[in-house]
Amino acid sequence: MRLGSSNLDQLPAAIRPPAYDRSRVTPGIVHLGLGAFHRAHQAVVIDDCLAAGTTSWGIVGASLRSPDTRDALAPQDHLYTVAVRAAEGTEHRIVGALLESVVAREKPAALVERMADPAIRIVSLTVTEKGYCHTPQTGDLDERHPDVVHDLNNLDRPRSAPGFIVAALARRRALGVQPFTVLCCDNLAANGHTVQRIVTQFAALHSKELSKWIADTATFPCTMVDRIVPETQETDREAVAAALGMRDAWPVITEPFTQWVVEDRFAAGRPDLAAAGVALVADVKPFELMKLRLLNASHSALAYLGYLAGYETIADTMQNPHFARLAARVMEDAAVTLTMPAGTDLAAYRASLLKRFANPALHHRTWQIAMDGSQKLPQRLLGAMYDRLARNLPIATHALAVAGWMRYVTATDEQGRAIDVRDPLATELAGLAREAGPVAERLAPALLGVTKVFGPLGTEPRLREAVTAALGRLYAHGAQHAVETLVPA
Repeated sequence: MRLGSSNLDQLPAAIRPPAYDRSRVTPGIVHLGLGAFHRAHQAVVIDDCLAAGTTSWGIVGASLRSPDTRDALAPQDHLYTVAVRAAEGTEHRIVGALLESVVAREKPAALVERMADPAIRIVSLTVTEKGYCHTPQTGDLDERHPDVVHDLNNLDRPRSAPGFIVAALARRRALGVQPFTVLCCDNLAANGHTVQRIVTQFAALHSKELSKWIADTATFPCTMVDRIVPETQETDREAVAAALGMRDAWPVITEPFTQWVVEDRFAAGRPDLAAAGVALVADVKPFELMKLRLLNASHSALAYLGYLAGYETIADTMQNPHFARLAARVMEDAAVTLTMPAGTDLAAYRASLLKRFANPALHHRTWQIAMDGSQKLPQRLLGAMYDRLARNLPIATHALAVAGWMRYVTATDEQGRAIDVRDPLATELAGLAREAGPVAERLAPALLGVTKVFGPLGTEPRLREAVTAALGRLYAHGAQHAVETLVPA
């Protein structure tokens, strides 16, 4: 039996169903990037808002490319399970906030029209860092990106997230409809400001007047999102089916912790997010940097170095006391670069992160976290390195993490086996690695010269020296020994 609206009353008592009448809910949000993270984070918050009595903030989800999520969820009325796993056990809830889903590339014009509907007041995004068609080091639109080139010539049938946003805003302007709020939920530095810059730059290439209208009237709040959401495996589907007594084709697995900090700046209204646990603030930047430099940076360090050392998951990696100490040290080194509001307990946050990473019930693969590193390094690791260098502080721990990325993107592991590197620059990086060979003194400068990742920081002598030395240790002794030597337990 398949999960669906008609059999919610047959769920076991321990399973939490939607606490509202879905037939009364209408869409108010279009979400671009219908992946696991959105369904385990923002959609859960909206589900709580709907349970509190609002009815006009349902979600229309759009997958920009793959039909897999739509094909899995449509037969079950877009209901799905969120399995919250802790060492003590698993709690299950059925989320009903997603009302429908579309595949953008199948009918792009129809999605643009849906986004132009006055009922849609928020367009939110989780398209990963690479989905914004920008240069991470500068935060500017990459005008030569193939999707950008396509969209500028075919704005009636866009492909990219910026293209869909600009096309829909252009349509709203033509119809005399106020703009929607663009709510980025990805790990971009100053994500709201960055996306506003990308969108207005894109719009200006189409129409200067449209760009000015967007800049003057649309809003792009900054946000910080925090929840660990591993990729759903077949074993997860089997476990959820056993708990529900029916099949859910695409449940999501997550941890108990969840946090969402949002700049309270919405052009066309919003649901009562605060009542659902969202922190509405005037300035998100301190919280954003806290998360990027503490959680994301240490996660990336564990991912690259843990993968090279042979660990499949973050929890497995954390069982090694040296790697647990590495994560703690990345956080310690980054913490001195942060300026937090009064009352923020960074020590408690760091301790909670170490506990979350070690959660044995979450099978978060190092390979999954290692994806798209060229898009992630600037905000996760390089910013803290820049700030530490400005204070004349050592950067050895972060340098080892960057060296781990360099060793990983050579696409060959320490046993000579191929690594399936998923990165928009994978071909370029692999070419540089082949030309340099497995020699740190050649490979490190070659990769540091990729300005799309490192910008001017790649020429900084102290950074070049530290990263080259760390990469040399990885080649000479392997990741396990390098970590043990740097951070003895």
